[in-house]
Amino acid sequence: MEHADIVLPLLTALLAGGLIGLERTVHGRPAGFRTHALVCLASSLLMLVTTHQMALMPNIPAEAIRIDPTRMAQGIMTGIGFLGAGVVMREGLTIHGLTTAASIWTTAAIGILIGIAFYTPAILGTLITLLVLSLFRWIENSIPSLHFGQLTVRFAHTGIMPQRNLIELIGQHNINAAFPSYATKEHGQTFEYIMTLRTRDRENYRRLAETLSSMPQIREFSITPTGD
Repeated sequence: MEHADIVLPLLTALLAGGLIGLERTVHGRPAGFRTHALVCLASSLLMLVTTHQMALMPNIPAEAIRIDPTRMAQGIMTGIGFLGAGVVMREGLTIHGLTTAASIWTTAAIGILIGIAFYTPAILGTLITLLVLSLFRWIENSIPSLHFGQLTVRFAHTGIMPQRNLIELIGQHNINAAFPSYATKEHGQTFEYIMTLRTRDRENYRRLAETLSSMPQIREFSITPTGD
């Protein structure tokens, strides 16, 4: 077994995973530099075990050894699914960590390719991944899109604003409100509206919050933008 056949894939996997993880760390994501580097390194290590079985077991007849790297790759990707799920967090209606989970999955795939010395697609995959995580972020932010959120607002039971008036107030801030639900709190002392919001500009949520905070009849309110 040539040492270069072992060292080169591991160093390449460490570099590729580190580069992807560095981008995640710069943007403050929960799984960053070390996580991605280790994922890529581990995937490469496991694939090296599969591809070097003949050298690892020299006393076993060659016909008794079945080399099937695809089975190891399937096992790696299954295990990475649990790791990716660990970085996905839900906060109200907002889901965080989906992009990081996808980057971990992609990093594992790159590590697999490096482990079987398939360097060209591994290098291209690394570069494309970095392109998606950096340039595509700017493109995504530049595309006009709808921003959803949830509004919760509470009134004293003796001073409830009619729903139509509240929706008109929200509409004055270029925000659409839909799917209202209702509840009483504090043993009937307060009345609560919950609505789904939609707007083209997130700044409209701030303007609406400023308006609601200036209204004395409102006891409490919260505006929670959704995101991925």
